[in-house]
Parts: sequence; structure tokens; C-alpha cells
Amino acid sequence: MPQLQFSQVTKQYGEVVALDRVSFELQDGELLVLVGPSGCGKSTALRLIAGLEPLQAGTITIDGVELTDLPPKDRDIAMVFQNYALYPHMTVQQNLGFALKMQKTPTAEIASRVQETAMALEIASLLDRKPGQLSGGQKQRVAVGRAMIRNPAVFLFDEPLSNLDAKLRVTLRDELARLHQSLNATILYVTHDQVEALTLGDRIAVMKDGQIQQIGTPQHIYNEPVNTFVATFIGNPAMNLIPPDLLKLSLEANRVGIRPEHLELSSPDKATLTGKVLARMNTGADSFVTAEFQGHTLTTRTPADLIFNVGETIHLTCQHDKLHLFDADGVRITQG
Repeated sequence: MPQLQFSQVTKQYGEVVALDRVSFELQDGELLVLVGPSGCGKSTALRLIAGLEPLQAGTITIDGVELTDLPPKDRDIAMVFQNYALYPHMTVQQNLGFALKMQKTPTAEIASRVQETAMALEIASLLDRKPGQLSGGQKQRVAVGRAMIRNPAVFLFDEPLSNLDAKLRVTLRDELARLHQSLNATILYVTHDQVEALTLGDRIAVMKDGQIQQIGTPQHIYNEPVNTFVATFIGNPAMNLIPPDLLKLSLEANRVGIRPEHLELSSPDKATLTGKVLARMNTGADSFVTAEFQGHTLTTRTPADLIFNVGETIHLTCQHDKLHLFDADGVRITQG
């Protein structure tokens, strides 16, 4: 049985449909990421599970128990918010143990579990500090620890890393992945960052306009996007979308997709595409060169030490077995 079932859930705010008959399952020990642009409904789904919003239609169950009529405190979940939501007047130790204290857990057990959690998150030296004395990364560890200490059936993470700087975000992302593996925790994780989704998720559910567009493993979604929205949302830089005739191909497709890494530099006599460089982005290990080809813009990955200047001619060919075909509605036809 799935740990959490989200079945045909609809949620509206006036005329705005935040969720439109959304269904997914979260398996025991799985980390499922809901990813999509702002306003797609991912945070609304989390708030419904947590009981912070009333359910209008559909059902939500954890371990077969329907949550609809249960108050938030009686749902076996723990939530980590974007803004940490720590009690500013309490020490780290008090913040970590607060939920256990409310459950009337014996004092000795609270102390033991606080110490164990703090050691796992490497914040044992911070137990006597208050949130105002912590860095952003330290606050986030405390917020994760406060959820972790309760040992809930399901963890809910609502964009927990979005307030952190880029370096710390990478560090804590790795720590969350490690914690998930060591705890075998069941986690529903919300983010707008597709790199976070690809890095953390056992599976990813890509959302748009209150609906799930595709759900699957990171590699499956990256390699076989079901439509042009998923194709361009997952992957950085995004998949190139061009008409088939630009590649001199006769295909029954409205659009052809090709990822930057599947376009290759070529000699002029063997090139499928010849264009002018518009921009170059150096990422250290690689460069991504954007160029215009007969009025269409494409991005390709090139070695970082290979310099292309704006206005320079560039010749490309593509790996034909890596093409993605889409119809006039943007729906995937086939691959290659």
C-alpha cells in the first residue's frame, strides 16, 4: 500500500483553479518531488496534506487513513517551511524538542532524541543558541531536525532551500539526499528548481496550471518528456525546439526537440546547420553556445576551452537517434 495517496483532488480559490483532479502516490521510503513554475499548484498540494487548507474534492490518505476530517495535529506528518518557522525566543534545543514536549514525551527521552538528531545534522554545538544567532544554513538544519525528531509517516518539504545562497543550497541538497537514504524517510518535496528535482527525487512530478504533466524517474522524464512543456522545463539549458525542415528532415511532426549535448560541432562540408553565434555561457567544465540558424535559435554544449565569439560562424550536426518529435499540440509522438 502507498504511504500517501492523493486522489482526484481539486482546489479552487474563487475562479482560480489551483489543482484540477490531481492524483499521485507516494511510496514508503520514497522521495517524490513536485516541481513546476510559480502558481502551478505544488505548494497547494502540500498545504492540503498538512491540513492548512480545506479539501474541496477528492481524497487524501496516509497509510489508508483518510485525512479530510483530521485536524493538522492528528495527521502523522511533519512539514519544513521555506521560512524555517522557528520559535525565536527558544534555543535550538527547545525548538527541536518542542513537538515532543507537546506530546508529553518523558524529559529524558526528549533530551536523548534531541542529542541524537543534533548529532545527525551536525548542529550539536548550536543547541544553546537562539535562531537569531544562526546562519541561514544552520536555521534550515534546525527546521529539518524539528521535523525529523518526530519520526512522522510523511515529511513535507516546501521549497526549503530557496532562501539560501547557491553554494549552501548545493551543500544542504546533498545533506538532504544523505538523510533520506539513512532514515529511509518518506518525503514529498516541493520546489521550482528543476536541478533540485533531478538531484533529489526518486521520482518527479512535473506540474503546470494545476495539473501533473508527467511523473516518473528523473532520467525517464529527461530522456522521454511527454510534451514540449516538460521538454523545455526539465533541463538546463532547455531542450531546443525547431521545425523538422531546419534539419532537412521529412517527418510527420510539428516540432523536433534536441538537447544541447546532442548537437555536435562539425566541419562545413558535413554540417546540418550553419549559423551565427549570439552568445556564449562558460560554466567552467563546459560552454553553452547559442546561435541563430535561419531565424531559429539553438543552444549547443561545447568544450570550455573552445572560444566562439559573437557573430562568428558555427557549424553543427545532430545525433539523429536523440531527436524528440512533437505534434501540433506539443504532445510527444516518438523518439528518434
